[in-house]
Amino acid sequence: MPDVAQAATEYFTAGRPTGPDTAPPPVLALPLRDRLALLDGGGLALSEWNALADDWARESDHRYRACVELRPGGPQAPPLRLGVKDTVDVAGFATRLGLRRYRHHPARSAAVLAAGHGLATVAKVVTTELNIGIGSGCGNPWFPRIDPAGSSTGCGVAVAAGICDLALGTDVLGSVRWPAGRCGVVGLRMTHDPAAVRGMLPLSPAMDAPGWVARTADDLALLAELSGLPIPRAEHRRGLRIGVVAEVAEGGAEPEILDALRTAGELLAAHGHRVSTARLGELWDLRGAAWELCARQAWQGSLGWDPRIADELSPSTRRAVDSGAAIDEPRHREIEEQLARTRAGVPRLFDDAAVDVWLLPLDPDVPRPRGAQRAASSLVTPGHPDYDREIGYTPVASFAGLPALTFPVGRSADGEAPLAMQLVGRPGSEGLLVGLAREAARTAGDGARR
Repeated sequence: MPDVAQAATEYFTAGRPTGPDTAPPPVLALPLRDRLALLDGGGLALSEWNALADDWARESDHRYRACVELRPGGPQAPPLRLGVKDTVDVAGFATRLGLRRYRHHPARSAAVLAAGHGLATVAKVVTTELNIGIGSGCGNPWFPRIDPAGSSTGCGVAVAAGICDLALGTDVLGSVRWPAGRCGVVGLRMTHDPAAVRGMLPLSPAMDAPGWVARTADDLALLAELSGLPIPRAEHRRGLRIGVVAEVAEGGAEPEILDALRTAGELLAAHGHRVSTARLGELWDLRGAAWELCARQAWQGSLGWDPRIADELSPSTRRAVDSGAAIDEPRHREIEEQLARTRAGVPRLFDDAAVDVWLLPLDPDVPRPRGAQRAASSLVTPGHPDYDREIGYTPVASFAGLPALTFPVGRSADGEAPLAMQLVGRPGSEGLLVGLAREAARTAGDGARR
């Protein structure tokens, strides 16, 4: 009789030629500008880089499970690597929507990818079921005790793990910002634009937006310059008015979060920006309405997708989808009217407060560790015992249709969790947000990230 244990050992050893002690290639740890300079200067051949990157991507995905489909770049592939969330269409890749059985094979890529060049698309990355489920199965490369969270989990993990330099996700209530913040990298939600989300699964069309994840703000700025993708180039202006959102201190944020918020303000002030407090008023109070709108629109969307998918959704996903049925039509119309009024009033909100950018934490709490009790549903509904805390801070940008960038400013007292802040700006101000985050990182150093 064959030794089955030995046969199994040989099988798994052959399937993973590298091992758990394999370290990432040192060139991968370089800032992206330095890596490209090394390639341009002849210090590293393109074929050599691609071989290193392909080998590491396989090992890294084995460890962190960021990808649903991973392909080698090949010897002459462009040196910049892109991963795309699995609810975003990419021609030549299957789109699975985070489901076990469903897939389609799009003839064309999502609109936001149309102008891209100089990038090798090497992966479709993990998402939760239909953008709205709980649990991804991904590990967290730099903060292994922290749950990466968010439906764009694979984007944050793939970038932090060194599988790709840039990842494209989607953000409704924070789905790009949460995993980026919890993996210690940078996540940018774009200004809401219905044309920009063609070729992406619609979850809440009123708030859906593309989002980009990169390792650092400087990497994101460089990718904006080189990739042809619709990421505005970084802008640097002196003396910007930064409004620290006053309601944060009044709403019970944890002391470590408030300390990190002060640190972020100091980092920006060190670059000559004027930091003061600013109130959001009604917009702050409408954070819950953003969750209700997402629930209602997801439920409406399910009427279209349920007949087209063969999967039986997990209980948590089904609860999230079905929660939208409780938002009746009068309440739905009321929220839509509030959203239209809010977006029309955004310029006045910035002008009246005399600020250019708002600064606030990503969340009121230090990121949850793995193993913490999971919620029954990904969508917080009115009546939750800790509703105001659970709806968090990310809906501010979502409901107003604004760009928002999350960036790391430090670590928790025990060193186990990243502490991330958000910058929220006027429509179209993404370049300004990237520039501010880059300035903050120059002062904070890499200790804020790893």
